[in-house]
Amino acid sequence: MSKDRIVIIDRHPGRSSQTLGIARELGTDPDLIHEPSVGVVGTKGDSQCYLGVMSKVDAIHARLTARVGKSAGQLPYRLVQPEYTIATSDGIRNGTREMRYSLIGREVTQDSLCEHLEASGLAGTIAVVACDKPPVGTLAALLEHNEPGIIMSDGPIHPGKDPETGEMLDIVSAYQVAGHPDPAHRHHIACHACPGIGSCGGMFTYNTMQTFIGVVGMQPLHMVAPASDDPRRLQEFPDELVTYLANMMKRNLKPRDIVVRDSLRNAVIVSMAIGGSTNVVLHIPEIARAAGYEHFWRDVMTPEEFNHLSQHVVPVLTNARPYGKYSMVDIDRVGGIQVIVRELLEAGLLNGDVMTCTGETLSDQVKRLNANKPDGDVIHTVEKPYKSTGGLRMLGGNLSPDFSAILKLAGVEGGLENNIFRGRARIFDSEQYLLNALDSQPDSFQNNDIVIVRYEGPSGAPGMPEMLDPTSRITTLCRERGIIIALMTDARFSGGSVGLVIGHVGPEAALGGPIAFLEEGDEVIVDLNINELNSPALSDAKIFAQRKAAWDKIVADNGGVHPRCGIADTRLLHRARRTAVSAVRGGGLHPDRIVWVRDARDATPSGFIPRNKYRS
Repeated sequence: MSKDRIVIIDRHPGRSSQTLGIARELGTDPDLIHEPSVGVVGTKGDSQCYLGVMSKVDAIHARLTARVGKSAGQLPYRLVQPEYTIATSDGIRNGTREMRYSLIGREVTQDSLCEHLEASGLAGTIAVVACDKPPVGTLAALLEHNEPGIIMSDGPIHPGKDPETGEMLDIVSAYQVAGHPDPAHRHHIACHACPGIGSCGGMFTYNTMQTFIGVVGMQPLHMVAPASDDPRRLQEFPDELVTYLANMMKRNLKPRDIVVRDSLRNAVIVSMAIGGSTNVVLHIPEIARAAGYEHFWRDVMTPEEFNHLSQHVVPVLTNARPYGKYSMVDIDRVGGIQVIVRELLEAGLLNGDVMTCTGETLSDQVKRLNANKPDGDVIHTVEKPYKSTGGLRMLGGNLSPDFSAILKLAGVEGGLENNIFRGRARIFDSEQYLLNALDSQPDSFQNNDIVIVRYEGPSGAPGMPEMLDPTSRITTLCRERGIIIALMTDARFSGGSVGLVIGHVGPEAALGGPIAFLEEGDEVIVDLNINELNSPALSDAKIFAQRKAAWDKIVADNGGVHPRCGIADTRLLHRARRTAVSAVRGGGLHPDRIVWVRDARDATPSGFIPRNKYRS
């Protein structure tokens, strides 16, 4: 048990009666009810993402049941029944107002799992996670609980296949034909895009975050990439997970011993190298907060350092959807995530000395797994990468004073002349207004437009929905007409979004950020040479003051909330409106400064990456 917890062996009959009853029902030894407790948790939701979770939870619970007891070689623990958290289906809800609950779902997962871990006093936990928000909420809850815990991905879905053309399909393929004029074609793609079970198969947010959790040390690397229906997930991994957890409990190895500054930096670098989702920069501040770092972008890595790494040090190594060809099951076929980690370790870009949930350092885990060399097609080398610069870029400027705006550079398909895009603002005060225009007036969108979608941030929507639906339609429109249309928003994107799309612009419009003061036709400049997002009109102090004064009056006349903000018509949405922190702090629902304080030594930069590799 943790040394920093006061453990009372309570033999009060009232408090013992149900634990005795549970032991009898679960078939475990009643004499162990006062021993440290272990259990497995999972996520459920309305999606194929979650259909495989229960079978893995059952398999792990069965192995725990078989291995706990008082006999020689058994684990002397009290077993608790499995617990599940609820989750939203991002794939089904994109483009609807229900999507407001997606990021909020990360918070609900964290809160409900926190209640289970803390109130049950779990001393050891194995979590099976799916989709992309529940894993982050699960990791944050394990970090706050800070007792031995380990995570396993449920696994990705296999790609679909168009039986007529042979083209490989996925959920992004289906969203990209949403504007197709032929209903039969739309239905045909929808029918073949998502066969079987598992979470989104490309390098979208799910696989970005599973890779992140593996590299940060809380998931065995070899368990990240196999498909949900891979037999290893039921036949081999459960016993391995129980062994790893037992070892963690024996050594008192806790999540905050694993998720430290250097492991967080490792995970960020690998996220760049896989061309990962923009959502990663929304999730890492919350993970870091739960790990004891008050402000990720100050205490772990600055935005300037993030950009320097992405621009000059870390290339994209994976040829993966949505910007490339392959899916996560292909990455597993050529050796798994450990191949990417090995390549970056050998290039001197990661700290291999950090501890992981297997009880090994990152380097030792990769060595034991006998990770392959990159195959050169699915996974490339640092010397001959798939793309020469990292997949993500953060932007400041007068439209993003928080330095929070994020661009998935790996997904840009054109429009950057000498790393600069100049566009005319097309203003939409909600995602639905944009979708209506794309449905009814697609020809109104012209080359070098920059679509502005605002009042969709953490407080404004509320809930900060992701915008796979409109970005996919715009991508298809651009490809069909050979034009460039950019998009900028205070909301966020799916990992499946491609194109010149910029999210997380902050402060958000609902809070009076500069994005609220843009007007139709204003010039917007995206300059990746200086990593800034600017509007010349808002550089004029007089114009800025006039527009701000007009906006302030509208807000004051509407009782303190801009009328373009979404309606907070449930307690959960109202909580989001009133308590959401900014995107740069993770968009979570909590006071801005709630944090577990780490030992002061952990805040000292270790400089594990060879500084000459990225210091200017």
